[in-house]
Amino acid sequence: MTHPERRLPGRPAERGVAVGQPPASGGRADPLLGLFLVVAEVAVCVPLFLGLGLRAMARSSGTAYAKGAPPPADLGTDWVPVAALGALAVVVALVAVLLLRGRWLWAGGMQVIVALVLCAAALTSAGGGEARKEPPNPAPTWNSPPCRSGGDSDECARSGG
Repeated sequence: MTHPERRLPGRPAERGVAVGQPPASGGRADPLLGLFLVVAEVAVCVPLFLGLGLRAMARSSGTAYAKGAPPPADLGTDWVPVAALGALAVVVALVAVLLLRGRWLWAGGMQVIVALVLCAAALTSAGGGEARKEPPNPAPTWNSPPCRSGGDSDECARSGG
């Protein structure tokens, strides 16, 4: 007599799911592994962000350059934070792919979110200080005539001349 699961269509991996067997995954360890990896990545990112922040502060204040030489007028984009955050994002994305292929769905999903956050941080750091610079104040276009009444400037402003 033939078994009913032999007649099921699909690949062998789908047959086990169709019969009612749960897919192979980490079970309860899956979310715990995800949390552990996120905490480990935070432990790696905190010193990295502190170091990159100190680097940016030293670069903007001019202490990162030689004592006798003034800092350049246009600092340009600092590509070190982009490279560091991008490399970390690539490593986290590779871990996410490995976890998702191994059916560790919670842990892999958490790693995908962390990789997206790191990519956003890398792209934000590539913007640099160009967006934060304020344009210079425009030069005045009209010079008022001097006050002839002998009063101060407020009196002239009220009198219209």
